[in-house]
Amino acid sequence: KELLEMEGNQITLDSLGKGTDNPAFSFEGESRHYEQYGGPRSENQEERREGKARFSSYCRKALQPASKAQHFCKAHAKVLRRIVLGLLGVAYLCYFIAACYLNFQRALALVVITAVVVFFVCWEVFQKHCGAKVLLLLRPVEKCFQKAWPWLKWLLWVAVLAGLIVWLVLDTGRNPEQLISLGGFCFLVLFLFACSKHHGAVSWRAVFWGLALEFLLGLFVLRTTPGIQAFQWLGEQVQYFLGYTTAGSSFVFGNTLIEEVFAFQTLPIIVFFSCVMSILYYLGVMQWLILKISWLLQISMGTTPTETLSVAGNIFVGQTEAPLLIRPYLADMTLSEIHSVMTGGFSTIAGSVMGAYISFGIDAASLIAASVMAAPCALGMAKLVYPEVEESKFKGKASIRVSRGEEQNILEAASNGAANSVGLVANIAANLIAFLAVLEFINAALRWFGEMVDIEGLTFQVICSYVLMPLAFLMGADWADSPLVAELLGIKIFLNEFVAYQQLATYKKNRLMGLEEWDGSRKQWISERAESITTFALCGFANLSSIGIMLGGLSSMVPERKSDFAAVVLRALLTGMCVSMLNACLAGLLHVPTEVGDCAMFFSTTNFSSTSYTMYTCCKQLFASSVLQNGTLSFTGSWAGQAESVLWLKECCAYYNHTSCAW
Repeated sequence: KELLEMEGNQITLDSLGKGTDNPAFSFEGESRHYEQYGGPRSENQEERREGKARFSSYCRKALQPASKAQHFCKAHAKVLRRIVLGLLGVAYLCYFIAACYLNFQRALALVVITAVVVFFVCWEVFQKHCGAKVLLLLRPVEKCFQKAWPWLKWLLWVAVLAGLIVWLVLDTGRNPEQLISLGGFCFLVLFLFACSKHHGAVSWRAVFWGLALEFLLGLFVLRTTPGIQAFQWLGEQVQYFLGYTTAGSSFVFGNTLIEEVFAFQTLPIIVFFSCVMSILYYLGVMQWLILKISWLLQISMGTTPTETLSVAGNIFVGQTEAPLLIRPYLADMTLSEIHSVMTGGFSTIAGSVMGAYISFGIDAASLIAASVMAAPCALGMAKLVYPEVEESKFKGKASIRVSRGEEQNILEAASNGAANSVGLVANIAANLIAFLAVLEFINAALRWFGEMVDIEGLTFQVICSYVLMPLAFLMGADWADSPLVAELLGIKIFLNEFVAYQQLATYKKNRLMGLEEWDGSRKQWISERAESITTFALCGFANLSSIGIMLGGLSSMVPERKSDFAAVVLRALLTGMCVSMLNACLAGLLHVPTEVGDCAMFFSTTNFSSTSYTMYTCCKQLFASSVLQNGTLSFTGSWAGQAESVLWLKECCAYYNHTSCAW
């Protein structure tokens, strides 16, 4: 009874707005309590009750405008929303015009971003209001196209194949080593087909479209001027953006630690990136972007929306975060769809660790391109290795629902993103400590066993360099660089890509510093082409330690399908490894050597105080043109007409060794 009385005495804004007496201020509950238990009601209490009643009246009058405003906003919410959006749109338009008027070149990035957003907004509005009408008008064309499609598709494939052959002949004529990468690409595709679970059920539409999209993306990124500039600009912006991590990490750890200690220099980037990604997820930006990419893959490759959405998500997030996008559907997915989800996770890297690799000095544009190119290739190769033989519940389904998270506001999203990254940072640090220690132990054991039979310097890296050397050569690396590329590939497969990228960064740093290529019998760096190939080959989570991460993540979402996950994980791991290597082959096929500028101009403007890769290259050119005969030094080619060639040769000899330096 008392609970019912308390519910009846609750304060409501509506009752105050209507002017009705609120019993919470009348003190009737207290008087009833006194009457129930025989307590006296004094005059003092009566005065207090009257005061409370007057206060209640004042509150009602004060809250009446607020109540009316609330009712007005609810009744006209749609109109008010349009007014606010209109004002914001006008404000942004004024800002956009001012930015373009003041400096259009500076505002070029703003123009591109605005154009992309406006295009998609207009497209959605067009689909919503005019899509059905346009489809109705185009139905006769669609019927005519469907009738002609059986012979038209063969004509199209012949034209595409002929164009590809002509392009390859013309392109590889200048750089015949590109044919090696092409051969490696074909070999890997045939190898995956040989490993297929159901050879007769392969969906060749998904396979060819996956490879075609990968090739077109690679061609745009690595060969076209707009693609190169766009991804270089994007990589630079990512580097600038990740540089803001220093503001937080220097405050917490101090400048000395973040400059000298790896853990304080690189790992805070993961915290910052995870925080930003969580904010973007809360705002719905990432879901919107992932849905657009998955739509493109789905309509071209004919895959189901669930597997496509997960693979598209892997471009930005990790192997256990992307399946969260389709968590409600995992229980009903076929084995082929699960295999595609796993392959997508093994074929790409998370955006958070990508930031760490960029901080090592790895080319940001190549990492971004590798992640984007891996998505269609992973989906296509997954359907080649494990074709669909079951009836999917999601086949023909236009789209699926994607949640926006459980955070209540943007601050909670930022806090959760930073807090969730702590486990990832700790996991990376622990794995690095463990794997590097295990690697050193394995190397010590191998050296001990090798010394028993007079084999000096036997290590895990040496074994990998011999075993995987043919594979590295097939991807397009020079034979001299193949042992080091194979070593990095072995570290990535058997340990993890984090350690491998660290070593690759060391090789790149040595090259850019202009060190000698060979230090005795040890190679100190690899060529720029081999660097590009290795960057693509290492870009993926396909290593043995990821098996446990993948199984643990998916099993926690759908425990009843743990046996199904275990049944396909090894096949998915192999497919993921090959997808990264297919990307590497494509990078080798499309790589354009960087042309060295005018070395004479470079030498005339440099002070020879330090070495660089450009100095090393120009000095090698000068050494190659020098002729030492009977104690007389002469030069050939363009260097013969340079009056300062001898002086430049002496400067080069101060850093590099050559027979001409004996003069």
